Amino acid sequence: MTGAWGLPTRAEIEDRVYEIRTDYRDILEVLRWLDGGAAPELDRGERWYVAMRLFYPDFAAMPRQDWPEATRFLAEFLAAGRPGSGSPGPRLMDWQQDAPLIAAGVSRAAGQDVRALPYLHWWSFLGWFDAIGEGAFATVVGIRDKLRRGKKLEPWELEFYRSHRAAVDLRPDAGGDEEKQRLLALLDGSRPGKAAATIPGERRSAHGTGDRAGNGRRAEG
Repeated sequence: MTGAWGLPTRAEIEDRVYEIRTDYRDILEVLRWLDGGAAPELDRGERWYVAMRLFYPDFAAMPRQDWPEATRFLAEFLAAGRPGSGSPGPRLMDWQQDAPLIAAGVSRAAGQDVRALPYLHWWSFLGWFDAIGEGAFATVVGIRDKLRRGKKLEPWELEFYRSHRAAVDLRPDAGGDEEKQRLLALLDGSRPGKAAATIPGERRSAHGTGDRAGNGRRAEG
């Protein structure tokens, strides 16, 4: 993909080079489709097919024999080039629902409001995401984890939960219906058929899409 210090901006597959979308906002949309938040009715192969169309601007012209390697490249890109960590645990965060909290934490780590940047590479965004320390986002994720495991909340956590239950409780995706219908129309126009067979098993972990790149932080155990 790239060296340890590089930021990939193209995918090289066989002897062909493909442009890719690398801005963190584009990748968050890819993750929304991969995790089923955008269209829960799609099966896993169909979700990856839509993700490929979003990630590769010229995917419609990509030879079918390049699909398996292109899919692996996407999975590795989502994980920021890091090895997968196995099967993800239960979801503890949601990129869309938690966007205000994540944006505040990432911006604090970056020393600037990342939402104001015209472009920010996904890997750079993830680096700052990993640097989020204590704060509202960490509190929300911690409470979700305790609730999932049936652990007793501390008095201050219980008070926080009562005051911010709408923020703590994960809810179904409420993304834009117009964009959803556009992408579903593309899918209907060229169903991938056996595309699911080319999808990496648990390689979405960039917050995986599993534990790193997925729709949310995942709990262990």
